[in-house]
Amino acid sequence: MGAGHAHTLYLHGRSPVHALPPHCKLAAVFCFVLVVVSTPREAMWAFALYAVLLAAVARAAHVPYGHLLKRLVIEVPFVAFALLMPFVARGPYVDVLGVTLSSPGLWGAWNILAKGTLGVAASVLLASTTELRELLLGLQRLRLPPQLVQIASFMIRYGDVISDEMRRMRIARLSRGFRARGVRHWGVLAKSAGALFIRSYERGERVHLAMVSRGYTGTMPVIDEVNATRAQWTGAAALPLAALAVCLMGWAL
Repeated sequence: MGAGHAHTLYLHGRSPVHALPPHCKLAAVFCFVLVVVSTPREAMWAFALYAVLLAAVARAAHVPYGHLLKRLVIEVPFVAFALLMPFVARGPYVDVLGVTLSSPGLWGAWNILAKGTLGVAASVLLASTTELRELLLGLQRLRLPPQLVQIASFMIRYGDVISDEMRRMRIARLSRGFRARGVRHWGVLAKSAGALFIRSYERGERVHLAMVSRGYTGTMPVIDEVNATRAQWTGAAALPLAALAVCLMGWAL
């Protein structure tokens, strides 16, 4: 997969969660999210227990709660959509603090907020304890289609390259006295976007030709074969199994 790429979510550390193989953590998070989505929305106490489970994982991984909460800002668009549901959904209606709201809309908003927040929090924990390169190796180990893994690998590999190209183009505009202050400057920005697309396309062609000249046949070699022991699988399964027990109690009660 090439050299690893650091990202802002990852926190370097030595913890039992960091030490787990990436495919174990991917499978655990995927199963946890499935269990959370399957939980009846009326079982509010179950979602509180899920949050406690994630808090315990964060503590075991030495991930600060502040780091986790700040990264949850990414779900703000979903929160805005959920907050509109009680106003746009149909009845029956209930009065909340003098405001008439849709009862199904309130339940739908709660359902989106609770399950979405838990899913995002689990994903942030995964990204905070697993490097991008390890995630790609984990996807390979889980037998994800190779084409999808390669696309993700190239996106990660050249995202920084394109960002650096954008930075250089911005510096070039500033050095020539350009300041985007209104609609009349949109044409320059549009031309810059077109130039960035052409440069990215040309760079992609050069990279592809370089790979073909080195024997690339459509499949990336597996550099590291990551294996997991039974104990590691058991440790990774602790979170989804505990969540499954909560989910079953939610349906039973």
